[in-house]
Amino acid sequence: MRLISSFGDFLPWILVAFAATAVLSLVLTPVVRRFAIRLDNIDRPDARRVNDQPVPRGGGIAVAASFLLVVVVALVVNDMTDAVPVPAALDPVELAGLLAGAVVATVLGVLDDTFQLRARWQLLGQLVLAGLAVAAGITVTFVANPFGPGNIVLTGPYAAGFTVVWIVGMINSINFIDGLDGLSSGIALIAAATLGLISFTTAAAGGQPLIGILCFALAGSLLGFLRWNFHPASIFIGTSGVMFVGYTLAVLSILGTAKVAVALLVLGVPIIDTFWIIVRRLATGHSPFTPDRGHIHHRLLDLGLSHSQTVLVIYALCLLLAVLSFVLSGTGPVYAFMGLALVFGLVLFLVTRAETTDALEADTYDEPGSPPA
Repeated sequence: MRLISSFGDFLPWILVAFAATAVLSLVLTPVVRRFAIRLDNIDRPDARRVNDQPVPRGGGIAVAASFLLVVVVALVVNDMTDAVPVPAALDPVELAGLLAGAVVATVLGVLDDTFQLRARWQLLGQLVLAGLAVAAGITVTFVANPFGPGNIVLTGPYAAGFTVVWIVGMINSINFIDGLDGLSSGIALIAAATLGLISFTTAAAGGQPLIGILCFALAGSLLGFLRWNFHPASIFIGTSGVMFVGYTLAVLSILGTAKVAVALLVLGVPIIDTFWIIVRRLATGHSPFTPDRGHIHHRLLDLGLSHSQTVLVIYALCLLLAVLSFVLSGTGPVYAFMGLALVFGLVLFLVTRAETTDALEADTYDEPGSPPA
């Protein structure tokens, strides 16, 4: 895949959108932090959490505000100048669904950051968000067929059902991987930039400049926030950020032609981590929403990596998958995702088995009368 010939014409728009959201997010985040402290929206340490100091949450407000402000201004300016073509397949109602849904997602997240809602209410909010997108006409109409030529076409309730699963799954994937300073925001930044760049390639139906600029605007808002969120974090993104980022990434990948498969690959680490965590919890008789320390970042920490090293290792893996998304075409990303899922599951199985063996050996050693090693 290669960049469209007119990429250079849109580069100033990309840079302005990226820089504007980055600066706004950089400036707004400390303001949000002060309000979070006043409202006592604080993430306090416990046995499951990695942070050993109280940290304010709700930084997603700054990310969402910077993105929405810049995008609205950019859309108004573009409506007057027609500098960036709007894809013929992009209905204004769909664009409104993206922006309105982003606002609703942030508000729902703020409610959770403030009142610590139960998991069932969070899930209900996610379903409402997905329903809003479907009502706006934002649906996945086809996916690459990994078992034969062409695509699997989705219509009616199948398209709506797949879209709901995709949006809810994306939000939870971002939520489940949000366990270390800068981890979820950095992964989302890589994904947004990758989706944005692919929007300017010949693989994206001749290029989709407007969608690409929106993706880079999201990437910029995450970069500005990451200054305050990387280890040691002075603020967490919170559920407000998880809901906003998850929803926005999911919808942008739908609006961008043929990018659902790419999003699967680029966000393969959090998506597959979420899948195997749910499988493991259900297999052991626990709720899939029961928090624990079984995520990939916890495993890497247990192997002896530092906080920052763990985050950087996962960044590197996501960047590798991003590069693969450019190299592969057609059903390639789907096959790569399936292979990654199998490898990921095997590694988690081996690590879990090794930990269980070590625990059993320790129990045997601790038994009264057991011989020394």
